[in-house]
Amino acid sequence: MTNEPILERDPSDPKRKEINPLLKLALELGPLMIFFFANTRGEWLATRFPALAELGGPIFIATGLFMVATAIALAVSWLLTHTLPIMPLVSGVVVFVFGALTLYLQDDIFIKMKPTIVNTLFGGVLLGGLFFGKSLLGYVFDSAFRLDAEGWRKLTLRWGLFFLFLALVNEVVWRSFPTDTWVAFKVWGIMPITLLFTFSQMPLIMRHSLDERIRK
Repeated sequence: MTNEPILERDPSDPKRKEINPLLKLALELGPLMIFFFANTRGEWLATRFPALAELGGPIFIATGLFMVATAIALAVSWLLTHTLPIMPLVSGVVVFVFGALTLYLQDDIFIKMKPTIVNTLFGGVLLGGLFFGKSLLGYVFDSAFRLDAEGWRKLTLRWGLFFLFLALVNEVVWRSFPTDTWVAFKVWGIMPITLLFTFSQMPLIMRHSLDERIRK
């Protein structure tokens, strides 16, 4: 009997099982979309499904459904690969802990702080790994790029700082604007910002790439 790892294998491991990119994107964005929909249509959902009204107002209904959707996404990943993706798992644990606190205490401050905690954690892990001479970005990019050591060092530094920037932005938005604005920004603001940042790193990736297809 072999002991299969619970967490996803290292990206360089030939036994690592991959998920279709579109399905992977759906599993990552699906819970966020449900969170946004449930917050904007919370009253409608409470009318159609009275049990949801027991959770509280729209933000609390959205939090409960967000937790369920996150659990389903992780379960699907497990069924497909028999392992759990590291970063979605870390994010999911924070969702469950802070979501439970949000519902139990009826205080949305906890779910609003979740992105701050997650991004600070990711940024700290990347920068901490860099301090010890190791890059953990392979788990983020799933071996999409093959870079030389200097390229990984620079990209790790930039992503680590970017995660800390996202944590700071989340703090500013949730403390300065209404809940609906924060939810909309979380869904429709963070993703474009992240995509723009990702595309802005392509010159660095091309300079340090070991893959001739990318270099060309």
